[in-house]
Amino acid sequence: MNIGEVARSSFVAEFGSEPEGCWCAPGRVNLIGEHVDYAGGLCLPIALPQVTAVALRRRADHRLRVRSAGFEAADLDLRDRRVDGWAAYVAGVIWALEPPGFTGADVVVASEVPVGAGLSSSAALETAVAVAIAELSGLPLDDDGRERLAVACVRAENDYAGAPTGGLDQRIALHGRAGHALLLDFADHSSEHIPFDAGAQGLTVLVVDTGTGHRLADGQYGHRRSEVEEATQLLGVGTLREATSAGAIGDPTLRRRARHVIGEIARVREAAEFLRAGRIRDLGPLLDASHRSLRDDFEVSCLELDTAVDAAVAAGGLGARMVGGGFGGSAIVLCEDSRVDRVRQAVAAAAARRDLPAPAFLCATASGGARRC
Repeated sequence: MNIGEVARSSFVAEFGSEPEGCWCAPGRVNLIGEHVDYAGGLCLPIALPQVTAVALRRRADHRLRVRSAGFEAADLDLRDRRVDGWAAYVAGVIWALEPPGFTGADVVVASEVPVGAGLSSSAALETAVAVAIAELSGLPLDDDGRERLAVACVRAENDYAGAPTGGLDQRIALHGRAGHALLLDFADHSSEHIPFDAGAQGLTVLVVDTGTGHRLADGQYGHRRSEVEEATQLLGVGTLREATSAGAIGDPTLRRRARHVIGEIARVREAAEFLRAGRIRDLGPLLDASHRSLRDDFEVSCLELDTAVDAAVAAGGLGARMVGGGFGGSAIVLCEDSRVDRVRQAVAAAAARRDLPAPAFLCATASGGARRC
């Protein structure tokens, strides 16, 4: 039974009737370009094959009932302006979209995307709900329509759920394409699908879930974003995308933050050129450099992530780095197919030696975006 069928059967068991449909959206891994989306930067994510599915039926009484295994049931009135807890990611999308004639819903959520792993389970939920609402409300689902849904989902996460993300996660979840990475430009909101088939070159993108809780709404992510904004003001530019050096910033902490952003944007440009040329192996050193920058200049890594990255590279990985907002979550490793088992064993052993949580692993294959399932 696939995850869509799980959501559908759970809906029938919970609410005693069939849903109007089932929609799903993927988690994501960002190959490179971390903490730069809100700085007008460039990012290069792929959508994962692991998805979050929502089964949904509309209601006419302004009630929203949301269910998911392992989470507390939510029953609320959509006319209330704020909702706490995980159901805010559902209610916030409805609030942001204001879909015509949409006055309530019963929703069941089932997911393959690990929660708290930094693989954007929240955006997967938001965008699955957004596509469901769009289809049922007659809103367009072409590229422009999906971009409008992405904007609404960002607003839902920022202004309703209280997590100040920059928009990368929602855009790849809605625009992902199988066999491609998506180069996202947050200066002009353009995008480019670039072929990315690691398997065809005997390579694997291995995701390491360190088992360390990852949250964006706990203040740390927002603090880094504020530091980037302050550094931007000190350099007198509109965004750090326009800067070429952080040397003019006197404060050493803010200088390091800006140095990461400026350097990371340059690394994304180089990575995109490698992918256009089919040189996937050459991403390895860029991943290593990205991790060092996130660890030392942006200071969003942690012991669990550093341990996984160091062990993976020592075991023969071509390159590795933490992914997502940081402060826990996951890392990715680019490695030869023949070394995947060796890398897994080395990362698990390194975690055990330090008495850290046992990591979990999955392989990241560039997959499609939000859709009916």
